[in-house]
Amino acid sequence: MTVQASSRSARPTTRPAKPHGQWAVDGATPLNHNEELKAADNGLNVRERIEQTYAVQGFDSIDPDDLNGRMRWWGLYTQRRPGIPGGRTAQLEPHELSDRYFMLRVRLDGGAVTAEQLRVLGEISTEFARDTADISDRQNVQLHWIRIEDVPAIWARLEAVGMQTTEACGDTPRVILGSPLAGVAADELIDPTALIEQILQRFIGDPELANLPRKFKSAITGHPSLDVVHETNDISLVGVVHPELGVGYDLWVGGGLSTNPRLAERLGAFVRPQEAVEVWHAVLQIFRDYGYRRLRQKARLKFLLADWGAERFRDVLETEYLGRRLPDGPPPAPPTGPGDHVGVHEQKDGRWYVGAAPTVGRVSGSILTNLADLLESVGSDRLRFTPHQKLVLLDIPTERVDEVVGRVEDLGLRTAPSPFRRSTMACTGIEFCKLAIVETKATAATAITELETRLADLSLDQPLTLNVNGCPNSCARIQTADIGLKGQIITVEGEQVPGFQVHLGGGLTSPDREEPGLGRTVRGVKVAAEGLPDYVERVVRAWQRERVDGETFATWAHRADEAVLA
Repeated sequence: MTVQASSRSARPTTRPAKPHGQWAVDGATPLNHNEELKAADNGLNVRERIEQTYAVQGFDSIDPDDLNGRMRWWGLYTQRRPGIPGGRTAQLEPHELSDRYFMLRVRLDGGAVTAEQLRVLGEISTEFARDTADISDRQNVQLHWIRIEDVPAIWARLEAVGMQTTEACGDTPRVILGSPLAGVAADELIDPTALIEQILQRFIGDPELANLPRKFKSAITGHPSLDVVHETNDISLVGVVHPELGVGYDLWVGGGLSTNPRLAERLGAFVRPQEAVEVWHAVLQIFRDYGYRRLRQKARLKFLLADWGAERFRDVLETEYLGRRLPDGPPPAPPTGPGDHVGVHEQKDGRWYVGAAPTVGRVSGSILTNLADLLESVGSDRLRFTPHQKLVLLDIPTERVDEVVGRVEDLGLRTAPSPFRRSTMACTGIEFCKLAIVETKATAATAITELETRLADLSLDQPLTLNVNGCPNSCARIQTADIGLKGQIITVEGEQVPGFQVHLGGGLTSPDREEPGLGRTVRGVKVAAEGLPDYVERVVRAWQRERVDGETFATWAHRADEAVLA
């Protein structure tokens, strides 16, 4: 009996995998509009058009691809048009959400500024930005209400004193987080100041490194408090002491939060100080060459690390980019104290540093100018911003410490803040951000004031972090907070109102936590913005009532019954 072949061709059991858009594997042909935009013209080139055309002819002359894309390479985003409710954020096109004003991000690697630079920031804010200024959790300063016509003058003032906005945004190597106590602390293992400066001079603004799959975040510290949130960066170099090779860095890669949070992983490699610039550059090139470009939501380094694993990543780093093996090394020692550096502490030279907390990072041009006056009046020339939306005044003489503390407090900055004023962060929110769904800064500030009164009877013997974010992107690191709040529109008694999804029990490595971890989401727990103080008070009192043997909030939150957390 003859069996006739089917006239229909056999179908493959699986479809061939689509290319990821990895340059080293698939070639450099763009696979989406973002990649086409970058291939058509390097984002760094837009500066010439801003200075010669857009600033002269005005907002309406800006090419849409420059406005919504390339201008980010120079720290510029259009801010949100006032009056658009959060429920419409996902429904509108970028041009419908955008105002005719910009947010300008000033890149401050290591968070370091001189008194003169601080004064220039303050003057730019008061003259061009309606006295706005926010300290971000990336140690940058962000200004709002910037007109395109004023951008060249602002750049000229910044660059005249050694500041820049180069690659402050965009698919680039962003600002490098650095220890606010670099070169100052008596217990510092290694000072990363020169390393950060070398990276800046050699690689920031290099067109060959200005077309990455997405942003690339870096952090470097030699301080034993582990004060640069190293677990959430694409690359981190963390100071360690090798038993045979001496002081150097432990290498971490692939951290990032947003809608698909992933904590960074150790590669187990020890980086000698003289190798650190080369290793940083090599990891960046791996991301450029092998990072996923086809789908923008999968284009961060963490997705490549998840597929490769740490062992393969290290092998590619050593064999394809360094041409040698790195020695194995030890992990960082447990942190010795909080990394926000709030309070008054002695430096290694016998002078003092004063760490102060604004309310959720919000300051102003006037405050920055007053801080510059203060520093100069006591003979200091240095201030550092921190990755926790705080600031640290350095080099304060012993006899002037009390005066400095009083004058800082007069500016509304707290050197001995309440637990909530110290440990609450908030992103920009709907006031200015086009991605936001809810208001954050004012909501968080109101909650702090309420909680300071409501929980005054409690003696909180451990830090308690409260991070407030206006959308799912986690700029305020909601998944690594004790109480993390993700903005969304929720329904309360049939009415749609601004609110938050709640994450509980997250945290980074700290004196109270051996390992970092992400918070849990509790099914059905959503809190209206106006009810935020009520919810936080309720859950904190439950923790204080039910904890066992000094249990941290995070430990308790991960074991607590959902009914208690609701």
